[in-house]
Amino acid sequence: MKTTINFFVAIAVFALLFSTTMSAQDAKADQAGPQYYVITTMHWDLDYDTEDSWDEVEKEYLDKVTMKNEHIMGSGFFVHRWTSDNTELRYVRVFANWDAIEKAGIRNAELEKEAWPDEAARDAFLKKQGDFYSIDHSDEIYAVMPGSKIMANKPTEDMILYLQTRHFAYPEDGSAEEFNKLRMEYVENVIHKNETIKAYYPHSHAWGADRTVFMQAYILDNMEDLENMGEKNGELFNAHWTDEASRNAFGKTMSKYLAPNHGDEIFTSIAGLSK
Repeated sequence: MKTTINFFVAIAVFALLFSTTMSAQDAKADQAGPQYYVITTMHWDLDYDTEDSWDEVEKEYLDKVTMKNEHIMGSGFFVHRWTSDNTELRYVRVFANWDAIEKAGIRNAELEKEAWPDEAARDAFLKKQGDFYSIDHSDEIYAVMPGSKIMANKPTEDMILYLQTRHFAYPEDGSAEEFNKLRMEYVENVIHKNETIKAYYPHSHAWGADRTVFMQAYILDNMEDLENMGEKNGELFNAHWTDEASRNAFGKTMSKYLAPNHGDEIFTSIAGLSK
């Protein structure tokens, strides 16, 4: 149990450092890659009765619009597997900068007109697409944190998304210099070396209801790998911090940066609906 706690405590502080102290120079150096995630939480309309296939409708929109939108670096659908609401699904889009978020919506509208030049046909398709979902949804924007482990190849099969939500405590005695050193040490020696973790994406609040939120997304092949992930992380943690005193010191230092509560959710990542 101590190893697991140390693992989660350690990784969460990495985003804290960069969400509060990342300099303009650091941001400029990383601007070629993803900078923001827009996460839309939607819900199925369980009363909607149709013979249309949801994934086929969304695949058509993906091919005709999203894939052609140069402002959207990536996108994907993640559907409920183990969350508090079985109607929930998440639609995630990845952007290089804030301007791209604003431009993407305009570009989508242009591409929709190109894909369905006839207004009636366009309206009919968009209505069919929208009818799968209830009217309720929410949007939040998260800043991408350094330390991501990028997927080596685009998946051809559905995968597992394990999403952990934590909250920063913002200690008065925190030091950016201290945690900057530990951040890369942990990422390089644990997360990046764990072969069961196919991708890892840490991100923190940029726009939304709670500025303390820090989310960690882990992509794995299957549920068995998810079950084994913590054990493997523990082995790698112990291999790097080889004595109990150093492990305890690491965990004690990190623990002051996080509230004790956290949330866990598991989604299925839909391979055929990703950019």
